[in-house]
Amino acid sequence: MKINNLYEFLKERGLIYQTTDEEKLKELLNGKPITFYLGIDPTADAIHLGHLCSLRTFRFLQEAGHKGILVIGGATAMIGDPSGRTDMRNMLEREKVNKNLEEIKRFSQKFIKTDGDNPALILNNNDWMKNYSYVDFLRDVGTYFNVNVMLSAEAYKKRLDNGGLTFLEMGYMPIQAFDFEHLFKTYGCVLEVGGSDQWGNMVAGTQLIRRKWDKSATVMTTPLLLNSRGEKMGKTSGGALWVDDSKTSVYDFYQYFINVDDKDVETLLRWFSDLSMAEIKELCSGDIRVAKKKMAFCVTALVHGEDKAREAEKTAEEIFSGAGSSENMNSVKLDKALIKNGIGVLDLMTKIGITSSNGEARRLIAQGGLSIDDRKLDDPNEVFTTSADSFVVKKGKKVHLRVDLA
Repeated sequence: MKINNLYEFLKERGLIYQTTDEEKLKELLNGKPITFYLGIDPTADAIHLGHLCSLRTFRFLQEAGHKGILVIGGATAMIGDPSGRTDMRNMLEREKVNKNLEEIKRFSQKFIKTDGDNPALILNNNDWMKNYSYVDFLRDVGTYFNVNVMLSAEAYKKRLDNGGLTFLEMGYMPIQAFDFEHLFKTYGCVLEVGGSDQWGNMVAGTQLIRRKWDKSATVMTTPLLLNSRGEKMGKTSGGALWVDDSKTSVYDFYQYFINVDDKDVETLLRWFSDLSMAEIKELCSGDIRVAKKKMAFCVTALVHGEDKAREAEKTAEEIFSGAGSSENMNSVKLDKALIKNGIGVLDLMTKIGITSSNGEARRLIAQGGLSIDDRKLDDPNEVFTTSADSFVVKKGKKVHLRVDLA
């Protein structure tokens, strides 16, 4: 996608949420190539939906000729970002962080350019933190941070209000700020991009550069993925919506977007499709079901590729066309011996993972929300058995699971 006026493009797409200096940002984005960076902490071994706005914006900046640096936080992940949390993050061991780091690098390469023209530089902030002595860091960086100001930052408020803010967590902001300073000194980096939940940490970096070097640097945040009701998107009954298909199947990923509120379709098309704004407006002014199907395909194709997106689309059509099943639908294997002599339906639902507990299964049966091969379950004490090689369990209207017996 060729982008001429990058600032106006990102603004129209709704990908600019906050900035420290609007005019400066416009000048940087629309001017000569600059160096910018995005940081991701490897607190998990995959990327989830919440990372996509920033990674997509990263790619747009690359397409416009700007030089991108992806910093994977091998050091900051050892502390854990306190932003927006009421409890302290679980502390990760170095071995786990290193493993996660390699996976984050692998998944990020699906969304940003790492070869060819203008490839991204991928760095680990532990490389410049590991040999930095504690005393030297406090003298070189800590002296520029006012504790009263830090405690008023949104990043620390929830933890502070809950009486649990630790000295360890207080160190997160100075280290992230130092990342920006290090990149500014070493690579001439003048812009940081990140999610809006990182605003306080990002601004701290610009302040450190200004106080130490009397130079200006800029930050730009992308929006959090919130639906029209202000709730965070990408949360499912199984947790986060991951881009790793071993954690979230391609079909489940596609179905998530098929089931979003109609009011969110246009926003998701603006963020995650390459359709022009005119095409998006025209599409959303027509049959919203057609627009939603197009949006679900575009997001799934962005993450998993067009072939897998078409397969997920085909699977959904087969399941919901009345056939009730598809060879590509989500499935689990179950030992036929467990079924041969009969198994309680509550235990069955929990064992195949369609419910998280027998209590949830009991509630769904009382509400008429569980069925086996289109037969609605109405007795929580039923003992189920079958001579078939497989059967389909449905939870509500949207969750279908084939159980293969072997």
